[in-house]
Amino acid sequence: MIAVGSLEYAHARIWARHGRRPGEALWRRIETTRDLAAVLELARGSALACWLEGIGPATGAHGIEQALRRHWRERVGEVATWMPPAWAAAIEWCAVLADLPALQHLARGDTPWPWMAADPRLRVLLDAGDGGKGGPPEVRAMRSLLDTARAGRNDLLPLWRAEWRRRLPLAEASQGIDAHLEPLLVQHASTFAAPRAVDGWALRRQLHSRLVLLLRRTLVEPVTAFVYLALSALECERLRGELVRRAAFPRGGVAP
Repeated sequence: MIAVGSLEYAHARIWARHGRRPGEALWRRIETTRDLAAVLELARGSALACWLEGIGPATGAHGIEQALRRHWRERVGEVATWMPPAWAAAIEWCAVLADLPALQHLARGDTPWPWMAADPRLRVLLDAGDGGKGGPPEVRAMRSLLDTARAGRNDLLPLWRAEWRRRLPLAEASQGIDAHLEPLLVQHASTFAAPRAVDGWALRRQLHSRLVLLLRRTLVEPVTAFVYLALSALECERLRGELVRRAAFPRGGVAP
């Protein structure tokens, strides 16, 4: 029997989940379906159902995004339990990626948006009544990240990445991340920041293909968990685009 909290267990769980991922045929049906309720029905009949708890036809755009952030945090937490404990801190830090846009907004000194108070994680972060010391460890780490960005007017992604690197175990165990995954993601981020003529969805599809290839090349290695999370993030982002567009423009239809 494979023990929970081992590389072998994590590898087995990741490949089982990866094998159930939605295919392009389903995505094409979703993309050509105009009504949000119909899209939700299609998605609930597939592996995408895990992202949809708390989302209904009447859920507004902010509610959809709040639910997806919650499900992303749950996905990250689940993967952390599959892996050996030494990797938990680095994996759990990936949950913060969903909050970086909101944190970047606050780091610029802008007024918090009303929807932030409805998000349990962000609400704790915004609570100044505890002197900035309350909340679970990840919230305190987020607050520290935000304070650093405010002090130096820095972009949050490099700060997040530096903390993630600090949380990784010994360098020998992280070689797959250093040699394969991180250069791939850095290249994608750099290309994505190119002039506005860049086709963002084409770049995402290219990244998806390269991540799938990398997943197939990694056998019972720690990097597999992060590759799987990167693929999960792309899936969540794609679903988010389909749902939020229909919730925000219920009568405008979907562009061909």
